[in-house]
Amino acid sequence: MAHIIILGAGLGGVPMAYEMKDLAGPDDTVTIVSDKDYYHFVPSNPWVAVDWRKRSDITVPLAPPMAKKGVELVVSAAKRVHPETSELELSDGTMLSYDHLIIATGPKLAFDEIEGFGPEGFTNSVCHIDHAEVACEQWKALAEKPAPIIVGAVQGASCFGPAYETAFIMDSDLRKRKIRDQIPMTFVTSEPYIGHLGLDGVGDSKTMLESELRQHHIDWICNAKVDRIEDGLMHVIECDEQGEEKKRHELPFGYTMMLPAFTGIDAVRDIEGLVNPRGFIVIDKHQRNPKYPNIWGIGVAVAIAPKKPTPVPTGVPKTGFMIESMVTATAHNIRAVLDNKEPESEATWNAVCLADMGDSGIAFVAMPQIPPRNVNWMKSGKWVHLAKVGFEKYFMHKIRSGVSEPIFEKFLMKMLNIDKLKK
Repeated sequence: MAHIIILGAGLGGVPMAYEMKDLAGPDDTVTIVSDKDYYHFVPSNPWVAVDWRKRSDITVPLAPPMAKKGVELVVSAAKRVHPETSELELSDGTMLSYDHLIIATGPKLAFDEIEGFGPEGFTNSVCHIDHAEVACEQWKALAEKPAPIIVGAVQGASCFGPAYETAFIMDSDLRKRKIRDQIPMTFVTSEPYIGHLGLDGVGDSKTMLESELRQHHIDWICNAKVDRIEDGLMHVIECDEQGEEKKRHELPFGYTMMLPAFTGIDAVRDIEGLVNPRGFIVIDKHQRNPKYPNIWGIGVAVAIAPKKPTPVPTGVPKTGFMIESMVTATAHNIRAVLDNKEPESEATWNAVCLADMGDSGIAFVAMPQIPPRNVNWMKSGKWVHLAKVGFEKYFMHKIRSGVSEPIFEKFLMKMLNIDKLKK
């Protein structure tokens, strides 16, 4: 009788609970630990920020689907993982023993690394629905009093797609309000070039995204380090190809949304052998920690080294389908261990992404996500916006119904030759 704990109930944690429950034995217990009693669909946060969605549209209470699935739900923040004794300490001092622990927490947002940064400072965020709701109130104020906008991602950031999405969605909303002509926009990013995305580009992403920014009258600064942020003024250092200072910018703004760098959560920081210096879970090709083989990592919480160094530090994004492939591999590998077999499933880390642009969108497929790739393309069109809306509804249905991968999804992925596990 094994006790399997999943720490985190986000994009990876909830599907992990469902898939693990399907593969666990009748006497095994699957528990999910979350610091919130609800799931929220993070990819829709840019829509919340411009008032195109409400909290109720993209949140699901966790208790009903977990009870339906037979997964135990513990609503509490994690204080510390104790790998030597296979225990998880909760914020109230409760200790949970585990046979296997899957860390699916997502990241800690490193706003504290830059002066004046984050919702507690002078910038907005779409990393969490709470942040997006604050951003929405400031967005409404901007509509009443137009002023310059800065959007982008700071040094060390790894998730660039939502920055591009937010910029284009804001542009679309301002056009609908007929005030776009009153508001200059600048895209500030640590990427070495537009469309790098932390992935050294995907297909023709550089040309395509540069063209879209030009068409939407959005200026940009690449190789950018945000030095500090004051109320209404961002200090940015533009670097050359060697990472040396090239030019300093003082950018005034009335509204800004900048994505932060990520670190691992406090509950695992500085545990030797479990995490890297930034606090991300060290894993092997089977999603398993080499030092503590009953600890597994999935999603944004895991350590992935960039393929190539960039002049200004950038991380590697962990996208939705890539995370789902980690989920499937982990579930199968834990099942193998429970059966006294060696893990053999490997996630493909294929990426299938839909980036909304308000009334259009960009889609890309990178197989695998990190180059060199077998498949590598990017396309744009209004169909992507419709597909993103449809995917939001579909994924929310999966969360409510307690199903990780419906039959028709498996059939569709098979038709497209997109696999979660390496053959």
